[in-house]
Amino acid sequence: MVGVAIAVTEVEVEPVLAGLIGGIDVGGGPTDEQLAVLRSIATNLWKRDDALEDVTPLGPIETARALERPEAQLRFCELLMALELCRHPQSAPQVRRVEEYVEALGISEIEVATVREALESGADETSKDLERFYGGILPEISEVSLRDHYLRLDEPDHELANRLRALHDLPEGTLGHAYIEFYRRNNITLPGDDIHLPAHYVNHDMNHVITGYEPTAPGEIARSGFLWAANDSRRNWLEFLISMSIHETGILNHGDIRAKVATLKRDGAPALLGEGLERGSQCQTDLSQVDHLALVELPLEQVREQFGVVPMANPAV
Repeated sequence: MVGVAIAVTEVEVEPVLAGLIGGIDVGGGPTDEQLAVLRSIATNLWKRDDALEDVTPLGPIETARALERPEAQLRFCELLMALELCRHPQSAPQVRRVEEYVEALGISEIEVATVREALESGADETSKDLERFYGGILPEISEVSLRDHYLRLDEPDHELANRLRALHDLPEGTLGHAYIEFYRRNNITLPGDDIHLPAHYVNHDMNHVITGYEPTAPGEIARSGFLWAANDSRRNWLEFLISMSIHETGILNHGDIRAKVATLKRDGAPALLGEGLERGSQCQTDLSQVDHLALVELPLEQVREQFGVVPMANPAV
């Protein structure tokens, strides 16, 4: 299993960083938000705290020549697209610049066209594509033991909700107890009482609890970044892209979740994402594929230790 940090070797860090600088150097230069996010990535993933202003940018051809491994090429393009999504308002020169790098590196497994579509056709058309991506990975990012029967509901299933609610009877400090506490303190309706994709949200929120990120906009981006870094699979990349489309670009409304813009411009949000990527790269498993309901009786800290989830610098709870 390869995380984002591991996919970029020590030798490749320099050209990756220089290529990322080149990829956002358009229209008067990178925005403050793009630089803040890149600085957090460089500091947390690669322990590079030198001034980004001192890095000589690499263009598309030079970057392609410097990055020969397919894994590194794909990771570079994904990171560049993440930085592209942090530019507000989005611009045609930025979109073209990213497409030049993706074409030069020969990458096809990345949904780079979604940003151009958002610019040219608007959020409504782009949302259709994003929802289609989401539907395609939904079974993979849903709770293992609930996928077959609770992927979608036409009406509430209170039996499921009551089954989950009973987890609060487990001892304080267990994963199950902490899971219900997460719903209580955030005033969230339990899956089953709400018909909105119960198998997915059991998985999704169990991973909020295990990673320690609260369901704020910065926390949602950091949680999805953690999973992407832990296992840079297509499903985890798409979930990160969808999270950014909801909480960063303002393209996508999802259920009752309203789209937000420039979350990563908020104080502390870039650092939270960078820490999420770093912690995810140290995680020993893909949490999206864990049978969480089989672990509910275990102490939460034991679950974290079992999977290699290191503590947050500043725990939210």
